[in-house]
Amino acid sequence: MAVNNTQRPRGRVAGCLQALLVPLIIVGIIGAWNYFRDDESPSSSSSSSSSSSSPSSSSSPDDKGGGSDGWKVGDCGGPDPDKGSDSYKKLDCDDSGATFKAMKILDGAILDDSIQCPAGTDIIIKVSISFGSSSGGGIPSSTVCGRNLSDDHPGDAGAGGGQLVKGDCIDSTAKEIPCASAGPDDYKVLDLVKTESECPAKTTDPLKLTLGIGRPYDVICGRKAA
Repeated sequence: MAVNNTQRPRGRVAGCLQALLVPLIIVGIIGAWNYFRDDESPSSSSSSSSSSSSPSSSSSPDDKGGGSDGWKVGDCGGPDPDKGSDSYKKLDCDDSGATFKAMKILDGAILDDSIQCPAGTDIIIKVSISFGSSSGGGIPSSTVCGRNLSDDHPGDAGAGGGQLVKGDCIDSTAKEIPCASAGPDDYKVLDLVKTESECPAKTTDPLKLTLGIGRPYDVICGRKAA
């Protein structure tokens, strides 16, 4: 066998390698696209998050509609046992499994403190978008402020549950309590503001909270509940 030891010009070698690499790169891009398209299609999941005095896809916080996950005001939902004890799914309002109705849709939020639902919110559902078969985590896409379909409404002002809102009652540690059981050492919430100077005139005990990133208020304007 004859062996040709003639060295090829380096420019030609580089040109051949370049010509070989270009189609390989194209093939790689196409393969990656097919992989993500077929095997990692996005899915939405919902998990609950409730809060008290320091509150723990919808692309726009619109009262009339959500976003890519499809939640909108007036939609109903209920527990989704197939995905875990703290998971929820959208259901027809006349479905026997429906337990709440969406009263407001907010943007998704990573920080719980930045979520502030309106008074009357009994349950907060944080909706996230996940990829592939993963059922945990995901990218926050929207927040559903829900109200129970039953007569039980812990989120009503003074009822002692849900997020802290104007009209609620707290103890000396700023923990929310039912106003019906408030005593002389407890307080009625007159407002939730950023600075003490914003509290209403009837405030006797403004309570400044520790730093909460994203929280829309830093001071609880209170007065003795009894």
